[in-house]
Amino acid sequence: MTDHPHRARRVVARGTLSVALVLALSGALFAANAKFARASGDRHPQDLRELVQVETDRVARLATEVDALRADVDDLTTSENAAGGSPPGTPGTGYVVEGGLVPVVGPGVTVQLEDAPTDSPRRDEVSPDVLVVHQQDLQAVMNALWAGGAEAMELMDQRVISTSAFQCVGNVLKLHGRLYSPPYVVRAIGDPTELRRALLASPAVQSYLRDAADVGLGWSVIDAEEPLALGAYSGATELTSASVPDGVEILPGLEAAEAEAEDRASPSSSAPGADG
Repeated sequence: MTDHPHRARRVVARGTLSVALVLALSGALFAANAKFARASGDRHPQDLRELVQVETDRVARLATEVDALRADVDDLTTSENAAGGSPPGTPGTGYVVEGGLVPVVGPGVTVQLEDAPTDSPRRDEVSPDVLVVHQQDLQAVMNALWAGGAEAMELMDQRVISTSAFQCVGNVLKLHGRLYSPPYVVRAIGDPTELRRALLASPAVQSYLRDAADVGLGWSVIDAEEPLALGAYSGATELTSASVPDGVEILPGLEAAEAEAEDRASPSSSAPGADG
């Protein structure tokens, strides 16, 4: 019986030594990791905001790599087609501009939208949704600019084309994998007079302007003093599905062209010997 207390003390002592050893090794490991991180120069996010910024920067780097790889693929495809005796045709200027394949420079307007300030009038009398810029507000502005004859457009620092899609979550804009906060800036190349006229003619834009006057939402339209310079589109171009609106002809003139090709391929009734 006298051995039991002594044995218990020995077990406790061994357990204490084990815990101390584990803690010591863990501390050494943490110190080594911290030293390595400082030596490598990596910036480790400390909170959610920093994590978002790190991921946004990573997306930007990957987008640049994708652009470079896409250019390599285009060059290799062109070389392969030329070697095979079937060089591709040169697309028209309208095609490359509308597809965002090239940078564009020209006159235009800059439209800026911003959330209402914290000291905006009637803040306590209206819904909080009225005080922020929504996805449909940006869509209304951009659709109006397209309707006004815009030849090219940019949202924030991203070129947008017909297949571009963006999403607003709260007061954060997500576009091409990147996140943006207000103020939101839309730049469009085109006739400034026509673009302004189209904005004023849009019922959705007018609805936003009424809220802007009522609660202080930000709004400005500025004609570019210098030609606007919009970069080329850098997002994905592949589509998984598409639909054509009712009443819209798919590839106008295709049937007539096929019929003409068939006529050319068939023997002519006026060929030699046809009358004999």
